[in-house]
Amino acid sequence: MKRPDWTHGNAARLLENGDAFFPGVFESLAQARHVALLETFILEEDKVGTALGDALCACAGRGVRTVLTIDGFGSPRLSGHFFDRLAEAGVQVRIFDPGLSLFGQQLNLLRRMHRKLVVVDDAVAFVGGINFCADQLLDFGEMAKQDYAVELRGPIVARIRAFMARTAGMADMPPSPDPAANSTAGTAAVLFAARDNKASPDGIEKIYRQAIRTARSRVCIANAYFFPGYRLFRDLCRAAARGVEVKLFLQGMPDMKSVRFAARLLYGHLLRAGVQVHEYCTRPMHGKIAIVDDAWSTVGSSNLDPLSLALNMEANVVVVSRSFNAQVAARLATLAAHCEPVRPDTLPLWNRWPPLGSFIVFHVLRWVSRVGAWLPRRPQRVKVLSGSPGRHPHRTPPLK
Repeated sequence: MKRPDWTHGNAARLLENGDAFFPGVFESLAQARHVALLETFILEEDKVGTALGDALCACAGRGVRTVLTIDGFGSPRLSGHFFDRLAEAGVQVRIFDPGLSLFGQQLNLLRRMHRKLVVVDDAVAFVGGINFCADQLLDFGEMAKQDYAVELRGPIVARIRAFMARTAGMADMPPSPDPAANSTAGTAAVLFAARDNKASPDGIEKIYRQAIRTARSRVCIANAYFFPGYRLFRDLCRAAARGVEVKLFLQGMPDMKSVRFAARLLYGHLLRAGVQVHEYCTRPMHGKIAIVDDAWSTVGSSNLDPLSLALNMEANVVVVSRSFNAQVAARLATLAAHCEPVRPDTLPLWNRWPPLGSFIVFHVLRWVSRVGAWLPRRPQRVKVLSGSPGRHPHRTPPLK
């Protein structure tokens, strides 16, 4: 990591679940004066999506330049009425790689736009794993997702804003007219890390690995989809072997059963290396947060699995701040209180001594990201619904 990538003088606040995240986003959008940019993997036309649509339309109605980018695989069920309403209000909607489907099943799973980012002016940014849908709220019930995001203020916001403007093709985006927006807001050093398939294919993985390799006392990771590559897996085991307390908080009540099966292929190896594994069994765990020692933390959209680490477009922030690290540590402690520890005697026999079938599955999953990266790349396009009334959707040139 190069020193110029870091910005200093920032404030960071951890947000837990949509119950804290959505009010923060909506309040910020209500105060927007110049620009509001939002990217999300999943947007549903439920009470959350409808409220977001209202907030974006209100922004555009005040003359705020408003751009919403959604993923075509993650958000396939939005109605024409929803899009028309946004476009008529002046919101530009960008649909990343809209769906290819066969018999109602989407086929374009690989290389998705999985980021969850919000920037309002140069005043505030939100980065995390929370999608805009009702299942991110506690009142959704037993399938409500446990998740996290971070609210950022300070100079880092301008950097995230510039990234989002660039990915949206907004070459004419002016600098912030408010010089105070880039002033010092706190004491945190923040690094914004975006993964793509060209400029930074392994940037987020390298950030994790560097932090784990230099850890002195603790590594605590809560991650929804856990099946890291060889090197990251090895770094975790080596950290535990040299006396670092390594804790993993993974899904025990997953939204996809295959996720738990894949992670459990690693449990025996991890436990023998001294890594502590805990399964969160209250609700589906969708978070992607981690702390190392007493100052380093990360929050973002990136899982630790082949799709996130080698194929999807992701965004995390690394925050170096003892106070923010303490915020994350407190939430992890609360999470741990609702977890079941995984012990060697609770593992199924096939996991303790993997037979040939499990061995094959283990290594096939290990290689899936590399194989996916080698596959011929279908041109990925962005469908743009103009923010000017009366304009028809059009396609931008293929993305590289």
